[in-house]
Amino acid sequence: MTDTLFTPLTLRDTEFRNRVMLSPMCQYSADEGLANDWHRVHLGARAAGGAGVVMTEATAVEARGRITPNCLGIWSDEHAEAIEPIVEFVRSQGATPGIQLAHAGRKASHSPPAEGGGPIPADEPAGWETVSASDKPYPHSEVDDGDLADTRRLDGDGIDAVIDSFAAAAERARDVGFEVAEVHAAHGYLLHQFLSPVTNDRDDEYGGSFEDRTRLLREVVAAVREVWPDGKPIFVRISATDWLPDRDSWDVDDSVRLAPLLAEAGADLIDVSGGGIHPDQEIPSAGPGYQVPYAEAVREGTDVPVAAVGGITEPTHADALVRNGRADLVALGREMLRHPYWPLEAAHELGEEAEWPVQYRRGQFD
Repeated sequence: MTDTLFTPLTLRDTEFRNRVMLSPMCQYSADEGLANDWHRVHLGARAAGGAGVVMTEATAVEARGRITPNCLGIWSDEHAEAIEPIVEFVRSQGATPGIQLAHAGRKASHSPPAEGGGPIPADEPAGWETVSASDKPYPHSEVDDGDLADTRRLDGDGIDAVIDSFAAAAERARDVGFEVAEVHAAHGYLLHQFLSPVTNDRDDEYGGSFEDRTRLLREVVAAVREVWPDGKPIFVRISATDWLPDRDSWDVDDSVRLAPLLAEAGADLIDVSGGGIHPDQEIPSAGPGYQVPYAEAVREGTDVPVAAVGGITEPTHADALVRNGRADLVALGREMLRHPYWPLEAAHELGEEAEWPVQYRRGQFD
């Protein structure tokens, strides 16, 4: 039988009720990293709306790993306890709860987009020191005096601490009931900063060659796998390309080469996105499914399951991606902000069965 958007997907011992995933999207609504009612409503509505996998936004494994002071975190037991009721509700609605474990690196300590998105200097009360593969700050991160915000190059001990932070965060996520852990290595954040030669100018075991630039990500995935239950899957989100064709940069061929190494380290699915490493990136026309070819290339080149994302809005399009073997999961971002119940509507349009919340069945399509 041909798989469809509403065919369950099983990875390890975990079954997703369908192939629709809520893409991780920052909400900039946490207080000191703690989840609150906004996150409960945001994630809970998409679970009630029929998504197969409900993924949190980028959730910082260290306080300094937040993009903004208002980003979600799981660097302490208090943070885990705050999000536990949300995990329970998502599961009660039949969705699989997932958490994206993240570290922003040099793109940390910024204000939220609604407040301008500019860098917050480390000497200000709301700011902190940022770290990266090198000491080069994010371009265009100018502070009040016109200088760029400072970034510190991680030394060996610092790298070990990052790995330990991902593992500890995964343990907390495991203990409060998350069933998928996604390691965020995309969009110009810390792990991507080590992958790309645009940001990694190191000459030690974590820089230079492809093997060395990918070492930190592989070690993080292995560390998460070590503490994550055998029956539950690990995803890795990557930027398949830096979108910098005229530079020595990360590209699709690198991503295809990386995918089996991630699988060997313990990853079960590659969540394929793009860009974010440098503001000079050349983004292709963002039409429907504009990033799907990247996911398809990874899947064809490695046989590792993939999630596709990027401008996917129509049920027939999403269904075709699965039917034609171009993706195993379809991640929806902005469309799920506009339509929290998109999966239920998509099932109706496609003539598929979907379980509606009992409270809403009076509104079910005839």
